[in-house]
Amino acid sequence: MTSTPTARDPASDAAPASASAPAHRSPSDAAALTAHPPSSARSRADDLLERTDHVIAAALASGALQPIRTELDWLEQDGLRFSVRWVSSLALKDRARVDTVTARRPDFNPFLPPEPALTVAALGADHLVVLNKFPVIDRHLLIVTRRFEDQSTPLGGADFAALAAVVGAHGGLGFYNGGRIAGASQAHKHLQWVPAQASALEDFLPPLRPGAAAENLALPWAHAAVGMDESAWSHPDDAGSVLLAAYRLACERLELPCDADPMPPYNLLVSRGALLLVPRTREKWDDVSLNSLAWAGSLFVRDRAQIDGLRRHGPLEVLAAVGRPRGG
Repeated sequence: MTSTPTARDPASDAAPASASAPAHRSPSDAAALTAHPPSSARSRADDLLERTDHVIAAALASGALQPIRTELDWLEQDGLRFSVRWVSSLALKDRARVDTVTARRPDFNPFLPPEPALTVAALGADHLVVLNKFPVIDRHLLIVTRRFEDQSTPLGGADFAALAAVVGAHGGLGFYNGGRIAGASQAHKHLQWVPAQASALEDFLPPLRPGAAAENLALPWAHAAVGMDESAWSHPDDAGSVLLAAYRLACERLELPCDADPMPPYNLLVSRGALLLVPRTREKWDDVSLNSLAWAGSLFVRDRAQIDGLRRHGPLEVLAAVGRPRGG
């Protein structure tokens, strides 16, 4: 296992303000998004990133968006490469933001309603797209249910339709932390999306056929990957149903009850090429919280000391410690 020299993390830099970006997004603008939802999730997804960049520019100017500046290192084990981000020593004030992110306040729901300055778009009748207030990765989007649903409730057709609209239009990686043990920091149901360069999901997957489930025998934790038919994304109204079917197949493969309420803890990752499902048994390894992005080679720690622990034990052993043993 090796590590490469420290480098500045380009993903942590906020998107530059566009010359055409609005000076602000008013509360009435955000209210209009929730009061008059479009009939189709896809109708708002096509220009979502353009809308996102405008909202980012305004939210940075107003202080509503507070990126956590990070630095980046790399760990390698058994041919797999992991990015590890940590709070920059040059940005000590960001530690307070990290405390805000990691602290759980069961009496506080930031999504009911979401902060107007961070609200990007309505996505169908059931979801809103909101910026992550404390992003580590640029253009980190949250796909939030308009009405409260718990993060441990099962995902349904509307959830997959919303996620499929974003992934179908913009690629990247969609993911879901199914409950606190799976790394969810908020109880209100929210899927997430990050750009493709923020993950390396394909490196962790076995060869896949569309519609078939498989596992990577080189990995010691239980998981199920289902190949996606690329043609499904050209039919946006059907892509959500294809994702839902892939999710149910992965649940069946892992003997997870996909309609249980509450669901057992799990991480879900979706790209245009695959859906990956990973059951969880623990949230943390040695005080390092791990969410869905860990299974795509992206880790976040508070300081360099935690990186040293990951390096000593190896990222594969760390992930195996919080997942279900394969065959178990």
